[in-house]
Amino acid sequence: MKAVISVRDLENLLRQGRDLRQLPADAILTPAARDFLRDWEASQGGPGGKSGERSPGPADPAQEAAGPPSDLSSSSPPAELEAFFNSAYCRELKEQMCDIGRRLWMREYVDGNGGNLAIRVGRDLALCTPTLVSKGFMKPEDMCLVDFTGRQLLGRKKRTSEILMHLQIFQRQPRAVATCHCHPPYATGFAVAGLVPPTCLIPEFEVFASVAVAPYRTPGTPEMGQLVAELVDQHNTILMANHGVVSWSHLSLEDAYFKMEILEAYCRTVLVTAQLGKPPRTMTPQQLRELLKIKQELGIPDPRYGLRECELCDNDQWRPGVTCAVPPRPVEEADLDPEAEKAVQLITDEILARWK
Repeated sequence: MKAVISVRDLENLLRQGRDLRQLPADAILTPAARDFLRDWEASQGGPGGKSGERSPGPADPAQEAAGPPSDLSSSSPPAELEAFFNSAYCRELKEQMCDIGRRLWMREYVDGNGGNLAIRVGRDLALCTPTLVSKGFMKPEDMCLVDFTGRQLLGRKKRTSEILMHLQIFQRQPRAVATCHCHPPYATGFAVAGLVPPTCLIPEFEVFASVAVAPYRTPGTPEMGQLVAELVDQHNTILMANHGVVSWSHLSLEDAYFKMEILEAYCRTVLVTAQLGKPPRTMTPQQLRELLKIKQELGIPDPRYGLRECELCDNDQWRPGVTCAVPPRPVEEADLDPEAEKAVQLITDEILARWK
C-alpha cells in the first residue's frame, strides 16, 4: 500500500535529520505536504540544492510564535484574552484569514461583503471575520474574538452575522479547527437545485471532499447552523440550499479553503461534461474503493466507508448527459384544440377503415 505523507510526517523527518529528497517515489503527499516540500526545496536551493543546510522554520519550534494557553477559554481573565488577541501567534492567524479572504475574492467565490471565515483558538473561543467588509480587503485589525455563544469579546469591528453556523460546526465536530463559507457560482448552482454532485468521476474530489445538502433557512439564524451542523459528522463540505457552501477542516483554514477550490472546479467540470451530450465514463467501484482507503487514512469523513462496492457509485439524483432537467409540462385537456382533435380522429378512422 502506498504511503500517505502529511506535513507532520515531513516535520518529524526533518527533526530526525532526514533528507526529504529521499521520500519513496510512489508516496502520496497531501496538498499541504506538497506545499511544505516545495518551500523546503526552495530553501535548499531547489530540488538539486546542497544537503546539510539548516532546516526551514516550521521544523524549528523555537522560531514559531507561541500558541494560545492550553486552557484558554471565554472564562479566562480579560487581560489574558487581550494578551492572546494581540500576540504574534494570533496576528499570524489574522493574516491567514486576510490571505484566504483575498483568494476567495480574487476567484469570485464571494461578492459584496459576502462570505465569512472562522478559526478555533480555545476550548470555546474562535477568531472570525467582521461583518459588512469585503473579504478581499480585510486587515488583521478587523478580526474578532467570540465565544461559542456568539458573544463578541474583542475586536474593533462587529463580528460576522453568520458566526453561529461556524460555532455550531465547532461544537458538533470536535476535530474542526477552521471553517470557510462562501458562494462559488457553480457549487452554489448545485445548492440552489438541491443536488449533490455525482460521484466516481475525478479522484481529487473523491479523496478531499465529502458533500451533502442542508435545507434552506434564513442565514445567520440558529436553525441554519443546526441543519448544517447535523451533517458535519460524515461530511466536510455542505451545500446550503439557495445560499452557498461551507466547509470545515481538521488541519487548517487553508485546507478548508482548498475544499472550496476542489468543489467549485468539480461542479464546473460536471456541468461541462453534461453539455457534451454523452454519458461520462465513471470509475469502477473497485477504483473508488482504493480512493476511499486513501481518504480514510487521511482522516477525512465520508459516509461511504464500509459500503459494498455495488453501493459506492449511486448517482440516482443526477443523469449525466441530460442537458435540460426541466420536466415536460403535463398535457391538460384545456390545452387541446377541439377542432384539431376532431380532424386527427377522422384521419385515424379513415386509415383504419382502409386497412380493414
